Amino acid sequence: MTTLHDRGAAALPALRRFSRSTTMTLLCVVLAGYVALGISSSGSFFEGPSLRTFLQYLATPILIGLAQMVALCVGQLNLAVGALGGFSACLMGVLMADHGVPAGPAVLIGVLAATLIGLVTGVFIVATRINGFIVTLGTMTILLGAQYRLSGTRTIDGYSPTLRDLGRAAPLNIPLVFVTALVAAALLAAFMYRTVAGRRLLAAGGNPLAARLSGISTDRQIVLAHTLSGLLIGIAALTATASLPGVNRSVGGDWLLPSFAAPIIGGVALTGGSVAVFGTVLAAFVMRLIDTARAQFSLDPSWVNFLIGLVVLGTVVGGRIHQTHLDKRGRAPGRTPPVPPESDAQPAGALPTTGGTR
Repeated sequence: MTTLHDRGAAALPALRRFSRSTTMTLLCVVLAGYVALGISSSGSFFEGPSLRTFLQYLATPILIGLAQMVALCVGQLNLAVGALGGFSACLMGVLMADHGVPAGPAVLIGVLAATLIGLVTGVFIVATRINGFIVTLGTMTILLGAQYRLSGTRTIDGYSPTLRDLGRAAPLNIPLVFVTALVAAALLAAFMYRTVAGRRLLAAGGNPLAARLSGISTDRQIVLAHTLSGLLIGIAALTATASLPGVNRSVGGDWLLPSFAAPIIGGVALTGGSVAVFGTVLAAFVMRLIDTARAQFSLDPSWVNFLIGLVVLGTVVGGRIHQTHLDKRGRAPGRTPPVPPESDAQPAGALPTTGGTR
């Protein structure tokens, strides 16, 4: 009985923290937005076909948000998210439509190509010491040219019926592509929160100097982050190819802003050292609700992009103000700053999951 009472007492602070967290706020926004859209559509938004369509086109925003989140957790930016996704999708389509490759091998080649490009990008950043912003900008330009080379001005729509069936499959009105995105998110969360490799990624992003003193190679973590980002983009290309009626050079062209908006709104710091898998998924939900409202009420798309950009900027500025406030409190008279642990005080695997400022 005492044990249950102690566990309940220990859980109360965690529940209070969760109730004040960004994740809880986003969860409330998602529920309120979904109910509001359902009421405004006279209940049609709650019906099976509408729910299926909504979730089907939510899979890709979730995956590209997670891909950008992995890069952000080590203090990197990946500007090539859309270009890499579009190239991978067109590669899958060309292999199936023009070369008769079965769906399974074509999808595997597309996902592996995206993963390999992510790996090469990370290695290039580490080897040249050039800022990841510049490297991924160059990678984006190269991949846009490669995507145009693959598809030209046509739309590739003659690919495998098996892949189309995957995109349309929705047992109990839950699309399999959406389930794929959720499984990828769950596996990523388990990796980041439960494995030594994931904690090393966060440690390297939060405080590179402390990570190096603890024996963690920050270069390896950068390469790993870009490789994981490429893998998630490849899976996003799979869900996009399966869901869309065809792929062309425009696929991925509008992925960059959502890829940044989801993790930033979800609570991920631009300085690295943190992840928010659930928050990123919920932020993707919010953006999908906004897009659905735009279509339902015939809103101007430019205003929707303006709103999302404004929310992203507001989130970044709010996070900066909050961090500045915490720094001032830490330097207040009478407050003793925490003593950093010695480099050999704890093993690398026991580093905290979130770091301080870079």
